[in-house]
Amino acid sequence: MTNAVRAGRAPAGTTTSDGAAGRSRRPGPGTRVTGWLVLAVAGFLLPTLLGGSTRIYTTCVLVAIFAMMSYGADVVLSYLGEVSLGHTLFWAAGAYATAYFTVKSGWGPLPSLLVSLAIAALLALLVGLATLRTREFVFSLVTYATAIIGLTVVSNVGGLGGSDGIVGVPLLTLPAIGGSYVARTDVDIWPIAYVLLVVVIFFIARFRRSRLGANALMTQMNPGLATTMGVDVRRTRVLVFVVSAPISALAGWLYAFQRSYVSPDLLSASFLLFMLTAVILPGRRQLLGPLIGAALITAQQQLASFGGDVDKIVLGGVLALVLLVSPNGFAGLGRLLVRRRHPAAEASPAATAAADE
Repeated sequence: MTNAVRAGRAPAGTTTSDGAAGRSRRPGPGTRVTGWLVLAVAGFLLPTLLGGSTRIYTTCVLVAIFAMMSYGADVVLSYLGEVSLGHTLFWAAGAYATAYFTVKSGWGPLPSLLVSLAIAALLALLVGLATLRTREFVFSLVTYATAIIGLTVVSNVGGLGGSDGIVGVPLLTLPAIGGSYVARTDVDIWPIAYVLLVVVIFFIARFRRSRLGANALMTQMNPGLATTMGVDVRRTRVLVFVVSAPISALAGWLYAFQRSYVSPDLLSASFLLFMLTAVILPGRRQLLGPLIGAALITAQQQLASFGGDVDKIVLGGVLALVLLVSPNGFAGLGRLLVRRRHPAAEASPAATAAADE
């Protein structure tokens, strides 16, 4: 009698009475939902658990905003396999549209949000159509050119404040039961930022399981096979780009209220580096990857800063180091360490069988 039988477990490689492999039984949907709910509640209480100071709340709000900003770039990088260097355009579009319509036209936050998302989607459609025939380096170069054009426009158009930007963005005020919810401080903004972050993560989770997500991944891995399977590769590329842009614009919308002004620095290289590092550092196609990356970078900048210019050098250095050591980020580094420590675990079944014989 083997140890597995004595312990009442099915031996590895056999099936249990319910037909599942004895060594790969996965938690049911109810268990997973409960786990996510517990994680969501813990995340909301995190600022309080960390002491509840104003600085902690500001850091947590910025983590949520920058994570949403990075999720937009992650959709293109992880599922199309293309490095978009122009997602700062959509991030800035969300912020500038919010500032312009709330300050210049007196709109409320919700109408400005809808217009911000629509403008970002329209810009993404134009950029997506313009880059249909481009790949890899050329794609990155063209998208970066769009960000440079955006920077030039906002820096020189008087209606957008020119180099000074737009100041005086009003307080974020949303309808609530019994009146209005006014976010005067980062403590007040935190519930809004957290809810939006959860919505974005849920949306990304649904996208990963959607037909568009599957088609995008197939388009990245094998465009020829995707075409054979009836996937319209060009349409898929444009749709993914259009889907990604409003996510970054949503972050820009909230950032405009959190900072109370917008300026051309939204299109600077530092935000672009932030996006790419937040996605690449944990590894691509990780549901919580951009959140983890944004949390690590923001925590360093807010709680252990070396100064503005030095922080930028650190950010660029970290991105370069990760790409040199492990292009797949922490996830790839973890798999590499596992292979080195347990080479047999990575062996294929056929190779294992041949070795046994």
